[in-house]
Amino acid sequence: MAGIIVLGAGIGGMTAAYELRAALGSEHAVTVVGEGPRFSFTPSNPWVAVGWRRGDDVVLEAGRYLARKGIEFVQEPAIGIHAMENTLLTRSGKQLSYDYLVIATGPKLAFEEVAGMGPGRHSHSICTTAHAEETWKAYQEFVRNPGPVVVGAAPGTSCFGPAYEFAAILDTDLRRRKVRDRVPITYVTPEPYVGHMGLGGVGDSRGLIESEFRQRHIRWICNARIVEVRDGDVVAQELDARGQPVQEHRMLAAFKMVMPAFKGVDAVAAVEGLCNPRGFVLIDRHQRSPKYPNIFSAGVCVAIPPVEATPVPTGAPKTGYMIESMVGAIVRNIAAELAGRPAVEVATWNAVCLADMGDTGAAFVALPQIPPRNVTWTKVGKWVHLAKVAYEKYFLNKMKTGNTDPIYEKYVLKALGIERLQSVPRA
Repeated sequence: MAGIIVLGAGIGGMTAAYELRAALGSEHAVTVVGEGPRFSFTPSNPWVAVGWRRGDDVVLEAGRYLARKGIEFVQEPAIGIHAMENTLLTRSGKQLSYDYLVIATGPKLAFEEVAGMGPGRHSHSICTTAHAEETWKAYQEFVRNPGPVVVGAAPGTSCFGPAYEFAAILDTDLRRRKVRDRVPITYVTPEPYVGHMGLGGVGDSRGLIESEFRQRHIRWICNARIVEVRDGDVVAQELDARGQPVQEHRMLAAFKMVMPAFKGVDAVAAVEGLCNPRGFVLIDRHQRSPKYPNIFSAGVCVAIPPVEATPVPTGAPKTGYMIESMVGAIVRNIAAELAGRPAVEVATWNAVCLADMGDTGAAFVALPQIPPRNVTWTKVGKWVHLAKVAYEKYFLNKMKTGNTDPIYEKYVLKALGIERLQSVPRA
């Protein structure tokens, strides 16, 4: 009997655990190690931050549902991985042995890279559901005494979707509250243009996002390096195409939400030869570590090079469909090795993103994620908002039931009018 540990109880980790159990049966042991007892559906966090969802609506007790599938759950973080000995150490001192390790931790949030940024300092966050709940508390105070808002992303950010969503959702909510006229909104980003999203643009994403922002009276500043977030304002340096400073912006802000850059979590980043300098896991085309062939990785914690060089650094996002594809490849590769066959599965790194905008939404499809592409388009419409609501419902149900249906392929792509996305495997 083999023992497989899945490190991380988020979207990638929980999906991997269920799919491993389904593929391997009860013959092999599957254990999930997570930081705390709850699974959280992070794509819903922008809604939590404005009170459209409660935190309890988008979280569930992971151990309860994993146990139904015979999956052990250790609800404490790992503090060390001894890759040569195939062991993992948890905070309480537990030493867990594994034959295979699947790393799906998600990121470490690098708030410290910008002075004054982050919870407990001078800006709010929607990166975790706990952060979003705190943001909701602050937002309720803000709407009683509204003022200027800055929504943005720090240098090196790779996850731009939530920032776009939050800016548009704020606009929608403030209009419903009849106070939008008292709230100037500015979107500040390291992207060279709005709609870039770390992908070099997708279809006419630039034109569509610019149009959406104009209609919503959201001002934007691109090629911007946020250098400090303070109690009453945000300081950003705007660069030209050659990366030279052209203007400093000091924006008054009574409410701020800034997405941070990501890093790898400490326990993973500390393993010699496993990660790049930012702590992201280095993987080959089969989602496995080149140095440690029994370690696989999926999701935000894997190392993906930027799509292109930009004056202010931007990273490449890892979308839900991509994570689903990565997990599927890992499960099939582990199953193959346990059956005495070589691991040959390759994930199709396609980007499919549903971005809610409160009363409408934008869908982005990039096939493959890294240009040149076979398919690339962006569309805006009310149907995208409805598709994301449906995705939330289906995914939370999947986490409760252990259903191994590929949610994106079965529901989201169908909603987009696409039966299946395939691409030439990565070199």
